[in-house]
Amino acid sequence: MPEINTDNLDEKQVQLLSEMCILIDENDHKTGADTKKNCHLNANIDKGERAARGDNTGCGSALFLPGLLHRAFSVFIFNSEEKLLLQQRSDAKITFPGCFTNTCCSHPLHTDSELEEKDAAGVRRAAQRRLKAELGIPMEQVTPDEMTYLTRIHYKAQSDGVWGEHEIDYILFMQKDVELDPDPNEIQSHCYVTKEELKEMLAKAKRRELQITPWFSLIAETFLFQWWDNLHNLKQFMDHDHIHRM
Repeated sequence: MPEINTDNLDEKQVQLLSEMCILIDENDHKTGADTKKNCHLNANIDKGERAARGDNTGCGSALFLPGLLHRAFSVFIFNSEEKLLLQQRSDAKITFPGCFTNTCCSHPLHTDSELEEKDAAGVRRAAQRRLKAELGIPMEQVTPDEMTYLTRIHYKAQSDGVWGEHEIDYILFMQKDVELDPDPNEIQSHCYVTKEELKEMLAKAKRRELQITPWFSLIAETFLFQWWDNLHNLKQFMDHDHIHRM
């Protein structure tokens, strides 16, 4: 694995880089574990592509070494007015600092409780943990049973020349009024938005007037508004058999 100097990064965020993420293949089958740091280095994410491009035999016989892919989740919490809770990532974040995104985005860890796959139980527990850590939402207000697991998306995006994302992302929806006490090391601002307000934010992002995370942009441009229109009838959109390649 490449050696990266983290001396100029936020100390608390660097500590989190030692957490163990769940490595998976493109069909979301567990293949092992690796650190959050290794999972988010572009050199590890893209190594399969580099191996393929490096073949100069002309016979297509390159040894393909798949880049690291890990399991993740994205939570969307709506309040009783059907407004979506957004966060703006703190400038201390190592990937996509200062970007606006959905309520919470993170990773289940390679632990017994968060590895459980039946009904995405492990992912839901991880979401509950991170909603508390990032937004200060009491865990009893965001129980796993209250989260609707819709589907999965597979995407890859570079944050800068060093760090990036390559994830299969579980989409979790929830409608509830919750108490917030955000950690400023994780989140610099938060807001509830209507559909029209989010559409204006997306337009501003295209004009480069603000930044939005790539996964949130992909979801917003494809599925989000249809799901949002049907918050009380989400069962029709539940698809646990397919992974959407974005």
